[in-house]
Amino acid sequence: MKVLANDGISQSGIDALEKGGYEVLTTTVAQEQLVNYINEKDITVLLVRSATTVRKDLIDACPGLKIIGRGGVGMDNIDVEYAREKGLHVINTPAASSHSVAELVFGHFYGLARFLHNSNRDMPLEGDSNFKGLKKAYSKGIELKGKTLGVLGFGRIGQATAKVALGAGMKVIAFDPFLEKADLSLEFYDGQTVSFEINTISKEDVLKQADFITLHVPAQKDYVIDEAEFNMMKDGVIIANAARGGVVNEVALVKAIESGKVAGAALDVFEKEPKPEIQLLMNASLSLTPHTGAATNEAQDRIGTELASQIISILG
Repeated sequence: MKVLANDGISQSGIDALEKGGYEVLTTTVAQEQLVNYINEKDITVLLVRSATTVRKDLIDACPGLKIIGRGGVGMDNIDVEYAREKGLHVINTPAASSHSVAELVFGHFYGLARFLHNSNRDMPLEGDSNFKGLKKAYSKGIELKGKTLGVLGFGRIGQATAKVALGAGMKVIAFDPFLEKADLSLEFYDGQTVSFEINTISKEDVLKQADFITLHVPAQKDYVIDEAEFNMMKDGVIIANAARGGVVNEVALVKAIESGKVAGAALDVFEKEPKPEIQLLMNASLSLTPHTGAATNEAQDRIGTELASQIISILG
């Protein structure tokens, strides 16, 4: 049987599938050519990440498909229910990239707190001619230790991010409409563990109390953070969105930055991906990455091997 990993797969995933007797194709096929390729090559399993979409028309046109796999968490680029109604298995890897996303969020937070995103641009340009000026400009950073992190969406990634925060000495508060509390266990290199119980509170209370806010919610119709939500926040709050483009109103975000309500924000995802708005790209108060939250070698290895394990379990 043949597996098409249209958006790529780690070598560890390829090895596991080949060991299980599968042929793995890693050709990146254009969306409009995908149906023909799947049918001509007799593809049984289609694996995607965020670039390829799997809608009803493709599902209907490819009767040989038995499994659709998403390397990652969100499956909004797949018509999941329709596929399952048609008898296909739809799988994903919800836990594989949680820690990678959490570390990226904190990379942004530490960078914003100490102006690293700006200093790294300015030092090559002015470091030899305006050293003292840059030092003065970037000498009013803040520490994360002792601050409050507000987590909106307390599933696997939200909880992984909370663990990093706890390890950094932060207080964690969280909102999740489907969860009343979570038990978090921090595991250290020497085998010690420390447990925390986090009781979720209202979204409004999180917004009012948090010094840093991170979103870990699925794509949805309405903004999770809009003008009204910005108005509830502390002055000088720092925000990160490594969830989905469209959960934060980017126009309202820019206004909140201009008013001083938001001191800085990190965006790994964008409303108009892959062509973010120019006012975001040029805003000095934004720390930006090109949707790389899950893109670590370790996460890709976990994603590949988890997908392989599920495929072999289903098809034998």
